[in-house]
Amino acid sequence: MSDPSSVLDRYTEVCEELGQEPSPFILKVIDMEREDQILRVRKGKEPKDYMDLVLPGNNHLITNIRLTDDDMRPLYETLKNNAYIHSMDLRYNNIGDTGAEYIAKLLEETVVLRSVNLMCNDIGEAGAKVIAKAFQTNETLVSLKLNGNKIGNKGGMAFAGVLQVNNTLEELDLGDTDQGTESVIALATVLNQNKSIRALNVNRPLLFSHQEETTVHMARMLKVTSTLQELHLQKCDIRDFGAERLSDALIDNSSLKYLDVSCNRITRDGAKHLSKLLKHNTPLQILDLGFNRIEDDGAKHLADALGQFNTCLTHLVITTNQIKGPGVCAIAKAMKLNISLNNVYIWGNNLETPACVAFNELIETERLDQRNTDVKPYVVDGVVYLSEISHGIRRHYYWTPFYGPDVENSKARDQLDF
Repeated sequence: MSDPSSVLDRYTEVCEELGQEPSPFILKVIDMEREDQILRVRKGKEPKDYMDLVLPGNNHLITNIRLTDDDMRPLYETLKNNAYIHSMDLRYNNIGDTGAEYIAKLLEETVVLRSVNLMCNDIGEAGAKVIAKAFQTNETLVSLKLNGNKIGNKGGMAFAGVLQVNNTLEELDLGDTDQGTESVIALATVLNQNKSIRALNVNRPLLFSHQEETTVHMARMLKVTSTLQELHLQKCDIRDFGAERLSDALIDNSSLKYLDVSCNRITRDGAKHLSKLLKHNTPLQILDLGFNRIEDDGAKHLADALGQFNTCLTHLVITTNQIKGPGVCAIAKAMKLNISLNNVYIWGNNLETPACVAFNELIETERLDQRNTDVKPYVVDGVVYLSEISHGIRRHYYWTPFYGPDVENSKARDQLDF
């Protein structure tokens, strides 16, 4: 199968053999791809030699149908020896453990499939285990997203186990999957040796201790890994002690470019430790501290490091951190000195008039591009205020725009940054 028409014919044939009605959703998406190929040829462009099968259940402009387990066997039979489909987006459907078995079979037999997005389905522990087992033989997949599936601690342990033998997978998203302390520690331990994983998401594990064991193990891993470039630790109950451990470890790290520690309990002392990390000018490019409590003192520590010592950081997120005017002004001042820092997100803090004026000046002088921040200045009775705009470094991660100016770039923005 080397074009959408042949995929469509094969899918229809498989459904007939199985005595099953074809899914109108799948038929429509493949047919849309076929029409797109025809238009490309008419415009004198070369037809694509691959296809991304995009079937998110929240695309209400195309369908009100969500795929279920029953749809997975025909899909598996259609794609098992297919060399044309390179990725599958199955977000926001109702795929459970039975459907996961067919996805696992597909992963075992595929020859080209590189990306599978199963975010926010109904896959549990059993489904996670069979998918993880498939990675013992799979040599093509580089990206797997299971965000929002409740695979639990045992599901996470299954992936930790298979990462000891798999050397192909580069991006693994287990955020919001009810990971436990044991599985998070296991993943961190495995990454001491694994040389393929580039991006890992373990947001919101279910932790029942305040000793920050998981953060300590992540810090130990960061001290020795030379391949991990992106790490998401949202809602991991990280406090100042954990922030210090992470900072100390990252001083010796030569690979991490994106650190997400948003939605934790980091205060000004933790921000001070992170500022010491920034002073060492490590390869870190994105630091997400949103929804913590670093306050003015923490913002000033960061600003001091960025203004005088750091030339690598390009993105800073400090949204909703109880920062007032002095702290925001310090960040604005640091941007005038630091030409590398181009993206700053500050909404949710106490944006007093001096802060509004400072960011208005950055935007007016084009030091800060309006597209690279989450605030927009406006003036009422001669007083400058800031309003929120829908910008962010992971703006299209959980959803994809289907119309408007963002459509062209939505595919790229939907991926993790590294």
